Amino acid sequence: MKHRKVADVMTTEVTTVEEGTPYKDIVALLHEREVSGVPVLDADGRLAGMVTEGDLLPRQGGRQQAPARRRIRVPRQRVRQVQATTAAGLMSTPVHTVGPEATVAEAARLIEAYGVRRLPVVDGNDALVGIVSRRDLLEVFLRPDSDIAAEIAHDVFERGMGVPVGPDEVTIEVRHGVVVLRGELERRSLVPVAERLTARVDGVVDVRSQLSYAFDDSAVRVPGSMAVDITHEPVPVYYRPPR
Repeated sequence: MKHRKVADVMTTEVTTVEEGTPYKDIVALLHEREVSGVPVLDADGRLAGMVTEGDLLPRQGGRQQAPARRRIRVPRQRVRQVQATTAAGLMSTPVHTVGPEATVAEAARLIEAYGVRRLPVVDGNDALVGIVSRRDLLEVFLRPDSDIAAEIAHDVFERGMGVPVGPDEVTIEVRHGVVVLRGELERRSLVPVAERLTARVDGVVDVRSQLSYAFDDSAVRVPGSMAVDITHEPVPVYYRPPR
């Protein structure tokens, strides 16, 4: 299966600032470009940090001291940001990044794990080549249902599992990204394989399996040994049924 990569969905025309960019200029740029954060580049043009709306607020809020009874420990980065007047002091570091060859699914996991809205995309030399946001990653779900069905038929069943797709074999129905699989496979252990591989296809929202099987191989007894439960140990993906 060919998964869409970050390079396919990222924004390449990235609004950036330099380390010396003043506070008010950053605010004006965010407002003008209608973005909530920008990468900060050092003197060599490499990624040094990120400045977001959240990084700009501490300076505004820090102008007024809270009553003594309400004061709490403030992280060093926040103290620095309250006092900063340029991007170098305002930016958050280190920056979580992703490479252009990473899959959309991998980038989505990183965004979820780091709790961020966007990831700068850097090449092997740490040069900024783009930025990918949550909205960009959702583009895979805009794929036409017909494209999703065709990929499942070819990559999952015909090429991947050696299972023909057709009215008398396995049928695939896709509506709004929800996949319904029908038909009979040779062995029970092939059913979860088909379901998992189908779920990994870009653009699939859900998989509803109505697949059956001709032979239950969930408990295979090898002569001279104990029965082996292979329900959770599927056969190789490239299985070819005997002719």
